[in-house]
Amino acid sequence: MRNTVVAPSSGPGSSVAVGASAPSSFEAATSSPVDAKLSQLRGWMNGHTDRGEEKQILEMLRAAPAGELNQMLCRLSRNELHALMGDMDNHLLGPQNHDAFVSLLSKERLGELSIDSRARVIDALQRHATGSKDEAAVRDIFLGTQGAALTALKNAVDAGGDYHDLQQLVFHDIDNAGIRSQLLEHFRSQAQPTGQVKVLSDIDDTFYANLKDDRYPGKTVYPGVKAFYSELDKGAGPTADREGDLTFISARPYDRAGFAEGLTRAMLDENGLRDATVLSGDFLHLIGNSNIADKKFDNWQEYRQLFPEYKSVFIGDSGQGDAIFGAKAVATAPSDMKAVFIHNVTNMSADERKAMADKGVFIFDTYVGAATEAFRRGLITREGLERVAAATSRELDAVPFESFEQHAARRTELERDLAEMRAVLGKSA
Repeated sequence: MRNTVVAPSSGPGSSVAVGASAPSSFEAATSSPVDAKLSQLRGWMNGHTDRGEEKQILEMLRAAPAGELNQMLCRLSRNELHALMGDMDNHLLGPQNHDAFVSLLSKERLGELSIDSRARVIDALQRHATGSKDEAAVRDIFLGTQGAALTALKNAVDAGGDYHDLQQLVFHDIDNAGIRSQLLEHFRSQAQPTGQVKVLSDIDDTFYANLKDDRYPGKTVYPGVKAFYSELDKGAGPTADREGDLTFISARPYDRAGFAEGLTRAMLDENGLRDATVLSGDFLHLIGNSNIADKKFDNWQEYRQLFPEYKSVFIGDSGQGDAIFGAKAVATAPSDMKAVFIHNVTNMSADERKAMADKGVFIFDTYVGAATEAFRRGLITREGLERVAAATSRELDAVPFESFEQHAARRTELERDLAEMRAVLGKSA
């Protein structure tokens, strides 16, 4: 859901509504002055943009009336804005046009920019080698956005659709420790509790069968998992929460170019999860359950600093340190980690399950079992639990199992959890 909220302008005594969508098709068709200016701007950007054309671009943008500058930024494609950021240069013996362009958007006219435009400017800055002034501009855009508008901006940056997410920006791309500290303090001081959770999940043997789980054909997306993510994201309130809070915390190693994360995202895209954020591991923590757990814990600690207005839930599996991470997170900040769900892919015994339960970690066999526990804890609605159950049953029947016995064993697990679900729903009626 998109809400219109008000953020203070960078200028004194004024404010502007932010969070507005890009202009409608009717507005686009009737805003001929903007059309003409965009056509001229694209002409200057075609081929090599010299300093004279850079000057004309700056003059056009500075002279744009209130509201028109934001329309222009909204209607430039993401790639065009990236190109424009790269075209504006600081000249060795001449004008510092890049600095002037960045200052125009991050300070002088910031109060006129919608949340979407602010996020797109940050994205364009992040795509290039960010110098000290570019890092300061990112800071200025965030610091010029407050309260609920800041939450919306952080979510917009985080949902960029590739590895250029908020964690990458703050903890990797920004080199200045002072600027990083300013950002994190601003995020903390401006945090307004949303009452919502960030849904954090492992990938292998949690989202799909990929490492240790031989109960399903390889690469099978687990029945009901996407429905479970969705219901946790919607929450348990009478009105569904804003969706888009799914984040994968993976042991797969991070690389500066984002190649490994690109492969992960391609897999998620193919399976219908196009808007999720991915937090990667590293080579130093790739081997050993304790090492994997430590890196996931570090990632979670960073994520908590980026989004202090949210709580967390975590879904993992019993094969690669996720239970260790979950137990540590609950012990460290039980009010922040609302629940930990661990998919049993290693045939855990009753005693092992109880030991983990004593640490605040719930072990489950099917996503109906996980959803039933989430309903017990007030994390999803009754209707949400029923939707997870329907999706799990439907998707299980579509799995191309290698044998009848394999299918029958999974169906038996599901029927047991469905019976438990009905008993819980009967008690809550």
